[in-house]
Amino acid sequence: MSGAPHGLEDNALFCPGQAALPALPLAVRLHLRQARMSFAPALAVPTVLGRDARLLPASVLDLVTLDSVLVPVQWGEMLAETPPQTTPSYWSLIPQFGRVWCELGDPSGWSRAALSLMLVNDLENHAHQGLVRFQYRGIEVRDFQFQFVQQTAPYLIKQHFVAWGRAPVESSALGLELIEPARARARRALNSRLPFQPWSALEETTPTDLSRFGQPLAPESTVSKAFVRPSGRGRDAAVFYQDSVTPAGPYPYPQEMRFGARSITKTIAAPLALLRLAQIQGPEVLNQTIGRYVPGLDPKYAEVRFIDATNMASGFGGTGTLQTQPNDYEDGYLDANYDGWYTAPSHAEKLAHTRKWLKPYPWKPGTVLRYRDEDVYLLGAALNSYIQGDIWDFLCAEVFEPIGIYAAPTTRTREPTGERGMPWFNAGYFPTLDDLAKIALLYQSHGELNGVQILHRQLTADLLSARGALSKRDGTALSGYGADSLPPGEGTAATPTHYRMGFHFTPYLSPRTRRLHYLPTMWGAGESEVILYPSGGVSIRIGKSVGMPGTVLPYNVISHATIESVEQMEPWPEHP
Repeated sequence: MSGAPHGLEDNALFCPGQAALPALPLAVRLHLRQARMSFAPALAVPTVLGRDARLLPASVLDLVTLDSVLVPVQWGEMLAETPPQTTPSYWSLIPQFGRVWCELGDPSGWSRAALSLMLVNDLENHAHQGLVRFQYRGIEVRDFQFQFVQQTAPYLIKQHFVAWGRAPVESSALGLELIEPARARARRALNSRLPFQPWSALEETTPTDLSRFGQPLAPESTVSKAFVRPSGRGRDAAVFYQDSVTPAGPYPYPQEMRFGARSITKTIAAPLALLRLAQIQGPEVLNQTIGRYVPGLDPKYAEVRFIDATNMASGFGGTGTLQTQPNDYEDGYLDANYDGWYTAPSHAEKLAHTRKWLKPYPWKPGTVLRYRDEDVYLLGAALNSYIQGDIWDFLCAEVFEPIGIYAAPTTRTREPTGERGMPWFNAGYFPTLDDLAKIALLYQSHGELNGVQILHRQLTADLLSARGALSKRDGTALSGYGADSLPPGEGTAATPTHYRMGFHFTPYLSPRTRRLHYLPTMWGAGESEVILYPSGGVSIRIGKSVGMPGTVLPYNVISHATIESVEQMEPWPEHP
């Protein structure tokens, strides 16, 4: 806690200590009134699009207990501010599980409660990881305190900060009809989690020096790091996590932290939806076209296939140069009034912006890689129309729930009539470490879980092998897996050189086998990365470096230090 901003309390006060005693059950509805937060440093951009970022949003929070676990009925949901408010808050909330306890020797009759709370926004995809604590006796609640002590990468609010404060609350009894369903949902979610073990348990079982794991990102720009060990050799899959360091001490509920995944969403939403549809209906679904399902676009979208959009090869962009030899896959990426599209609240406004600013390039779809968020957003809209339903609901029911993910909050458009918005596919997902681990392990198993084929097996295998991945430099496609030596001009640089279905593929020449591997890599702004290895393992690093002077890495830098650590820990097969 040395050097922590005044107003933050030790995170250890937001969880039971070793001498804590069992608490009485709780079933309560809390009406949180809007409250002004304190910040360090002060916000340089206090309002965004007419909403005040200094205000904790007014919200309704329903809470029950499951033994010692504090369960929000709205667990894993994005809670918009309760209207009407004179000045709207910029923020929404995502509540996560917590704990209840009694303090030894406290005769007051008041029990303690604490939970994880994420401060998020419905126009963004960064998250502030926070904590709440209060005391309760029956349905009476007092001393509602909060602090937000860590965060993923900012964008519209262009700084890191911590925040804290107290909120006025009114409490009432929770309806009986909500209590048991909430407990049942919590049991199912908690029982489905992968085993979590501290990093020390991994260090004790491997002679490998793991001190470089997560590099080159500086510790002060790192939110969370973990290694996912797959099942096999008589052991179950497990997640080994490092403490998330904050100015108020380690975050006490690492399994509850939700992160702004940003472009990691591109490697999750569209590929999983397409691979599931391919398993149900056949691979032909990848050849359906955007123009058929999203009316009013440029006529050339009639040639843009679903697979072209998720490959970032739509042939649209309209900004940047026409130079393709060599190609710069980011050429013009943040042009075309990008922020105007990013902040356009409704689906109709995003489409209007796309029609105005994104123009066809002279090349055919599927031939040149140009990174555009709009491509993947339009694919999500097309898939919504294709299934004649909500594509995110489809993803939750058909992929997430079967692998044990029972809450998947994501950003959606804000529609003026109040109806449910279109899910973003370019960004927007707020996963936990457990969620990312399960998704990565599903890919690693080629879409199979417990004998059930969830994703199309051959297409998933081809994807992980980098077969058909487009070069960011010249548009050529890989034939799959690797070669005996690196292609001319690529050297041994760690920067991913190819792209397919949301994955960046990082070339790595193994010093042990001299075999070239193209490692499937999920990447998100802030230098968050999830790398899949031939051993079946997965490394996860959540970063927050975007916009911070002195901490920004070159775009898409992925260190060989992490890859080398993983290979030394679990040697890879010499052949695919």
